[in-house]
Amino acid sequence: MSQHYYGLCCRYNGKVVRIHERNGRVHVGRICRVTPNKVFIEPMRQRSGYGLGFYGGYGYGGYGYPYGIGLGFITGIALAGLFFW
Repeated sequence: MSQHYYGLCCRYNGKVVRIHERNGRVHVGRICRVTPNKVFIEPMRQRSGYGLGFYGGYGYGGYGYPYGIGLGFITGIALAGLFFW
């Protein structure tokens, strides 16, 4: 099954995705590197607070430091661009 996710991660390299793990954790971020055993993701940083005027400052802004997720732990991958708008 990890070969399937390896190909999927290679196809989505550079795109913002939502990754679900077997233990229930969900990762949202941009795939920056893929190896046969791991996918490296730059997490979306959540910002909060108040913006200028009537516009709030809630949402996602920028990326954090990349970290690796073992392909054997992944149970699902979906493009995350649809979740933000």
